[in-house]
Amino acid sequence: MRDDATEKGEAWEGTYPALPLLSVDGLTRHFGGVRALQDVSLVVQPGHIFGLIGPNGAGKTTLLNLLSGFLAPTAGTITFQGTRVDGRPPEEIARMGMRRTFQNVRLFGGMTLLENVMVGEHTRRRLGLPQRLLVSPAERRECEAVRARAEALLARVGLGGLGHRRADGLAYGQRRRLEIARALAGEPSLLLLDEPVAGVGGGEVDEMAALLRQLVAEGQTIVLIEHNVRFVMGLCDRVAVLNFGRKIAEGTPAEVSADVGVIEAYLGRDE
Repeated sequence: MRDDATEKGEAWEGTYPALPLLSVDGLTRHFGGVRALQDVSLVVQPGHIFGLIGPNGAGKTTLLNLLSGFLAPTAGTITFQGTRVDGRPPEEIARMGMRRTFQNVRLFGGMTLLENVMVGEHTRRRLGLPQRLLVSPAERRECEAVRARAEALLARVGLGGLGHRRADGLAYGQRRRLEIARALAGEPSLLLLDEPVAGVGGGEVDEMAALLRQLVAEGQTIVLIEHNVRFVMGLCDRVAVLNFGRKIAEGTPAEVSADVGVIEAYLGRDE
């Protein structure tokens, strides 16, 4: 209720701010004497696409590795869905609902597309090892459900009907989509994407943007790193810019594009 507040003359805009899905406060990571990330703070709201940009060596991948548990911070905190997760192992963070892809696509090339996506469901399996080894009726039912969900995810990312193919036979853009499908198999609350359109052509960039917009329309929240600035500015709700391990700007794409410090450090000036 806000009656007491309004009676005291406080400003009231009609709605409460959404509880952040992800909060990062003073996040720092040193490698010996190298300050890869220094005192970075940001907030990601549910249902948004949050972009991270900056030159090579700015600390973007270090930040993603800290969020997903592949690195522990030197200082600072990471709060995900109201729970501190900084320093927790990657598998625990994944079970809590944060999944990621990688700059260098990591798939099981000798397995089919369907098998790759089914691997992504391992954190959601309910049956214990004895039931799986005995191939009980419950295990068969669970496997059928897992397979059906994997087929649906392949269709969702534009790979429907290709589940029988080996992953190492895919074009590069298709491999990116498959990695996203595998990440989605864990039904994450937050999807972390490391350069989702790196190495793909213009038409595939547009298709990826359409896919990510559709995922957000369905309720997904996304944090992405990307060097394709046009892709980021046309897609993201908010953008943060890193340079030499520090956040130098954050705001809407329009605000960041007009920031003098960002232009000087990263975007450059049009002659």
